[in-house]
Amino acid sequence: MPDTHHVLVVGHGPAAHRFAERLSRLGHPGPVTVLGAEPRPAYHRVLLTSVLDGTLTARDLTLPDPPDGVRVWTGVTATAVDRARRLVHTDTGSTFRYDRLVLATGARPRVPRLPGLLTADGRCTEGATTLRTPDDAERLADGPVVVLGGGVLGTETTLALRRAGRDVTLVHRGPHPMDDRLDGTAGALLASHLRSAGARLLLGRTAVEYRPGKLVLDDGEVLRADALALCTGAAPETALARRAGLAVRTGVVVDRHLRTSDPHIHAIGDCAEFGGEVPGLVTTAWEQAETLARILTGHDTHHRPARPVLRLKAPGLGLACLGAPRPPHTDRHITLSDPARGRYAALALSGERVAGAVLIGLPRATAALAQLYARGLPVPSDRFGLLLGRAAGEGTARVELPDAAVLCHCNHVTKADLLRAWHDGARDLTGIAAATRATTGCGGCADDVRLVLASATGGNSDP
Repeated sequence: MPDTHHVLVVGHGPAAHRFAERLSRLGHPGPVTVLGAEPRPAYHRVLLTSVLDGTLTARDLTLPDPPDGVRVWTGVTATAVDRARRLVHTDTGSTFRYDRLVLATGARPRVPRLPGLLTADGRCTEGATTLRTPDDAERLADGPVVVLGGGVLGTETTLALRRAGRDVTLVHRGPHPMDDRLDGTAGALLASHLRSAGARLLLGRTAVEYRPGKLVLDDGEVLRADALALCTGAAPETALARRAGLAVRTGVVVDRHLRTSDPHIHAIGDCAEFGGEVPGLVTTAWEQAETLARILTGHDTHHRPARPVLRLKAPGLGLACLGAPRPPHTDRHITLSDPARGRYAALALSGERVAGAVLIGLPRATAALAQLYARGLPVPSDRFGLLLGRAAGEGTARVELPDAAVLCHCNHVTKADLLRAWHDGARDLTGIAAATRATTGCGGCADDVRLVLASATGGNSDP
């Protein structure tokens, strides 16, 4: 495939980094060039809230250096694509040639149209910031913080700031945080967890004006906001693709081979739209990066959308959402509600398989169901036993999970890697983390790792 030799990647986030690394490891014969608009190496964007709570520093988020054969240019923004000549022009005046172009431009934060929020040149007014880069995290100054938006990012940001001892108020227009994903019972548990952590919640409220240091709400209440964190969603970054004349709807439209409407241009990650969907999950971006790397190195494969699993970064809560909210084609629903102990499960089945689920405070059930859901396997007959952890080992990691399955997506650690480390003497989570880096990213894989360790020992791993 001589026309794939020079691969040019626009964007240097987690998707682009994973793609370039995998392309090199899979034996791509030509040069790989990556253009990153930020003046820093690629980093784990999903771990920014760990910088807010002090668990990690901005430097800790930095991803490994690219392998030989991959040239990265930082601080370079692509401004135009000459599709006829296969050239990309940049803001530095440089021009880059490509045989295959990969757009990994990610997403941009949505900033609400709020009087006083933006300056004349479109920047956030002093004290207000989105949360997309390490610089954004550093702009959350000392003093009271108001978080606007109670989705996933807003919830994680609120909890991270509270762990750092900050005075935090969460303003959300919905009836409870994450109301786009959670029903009333699960939402009430999440709200209770936030309040127990010390956060003030103002639900069913909207902001109407921002002044430096103050946020005005719809009922006239004025909140002190030395820092305002805008967690109000994100939109695919498609400006470059639109200027190039590529097909764009919500995102850059791609086919099963992740090709855009130009066969020499591909798109992956948060900017890409496949089958009318823009998932916006880093795990999907990594899966697309792996698939495209295999396609461009001659493998006969195509993109198969994985089943989405969301684990909220909220230590002590254990909230996970499997599948899309309100999944279609379900014929059975199982609910377990134990609010006194902070436990809840809503399981939707299609036949004998998981179509979707929301789980809180049930770590072993979450680990088991996530594996059953990801592989489309039937649930055990004792459904309540599964939810309570008694049947968590049946048909899950011990027997069914393939060695190639990726359990730690942050560091791309497979089941085989875990078992190899176990055979080399790593017998608990601390040892596994030191040997493989599993659990050292977002930490969401810890329960899955425990199940694999339990399967290897034939009993229980360390808690």
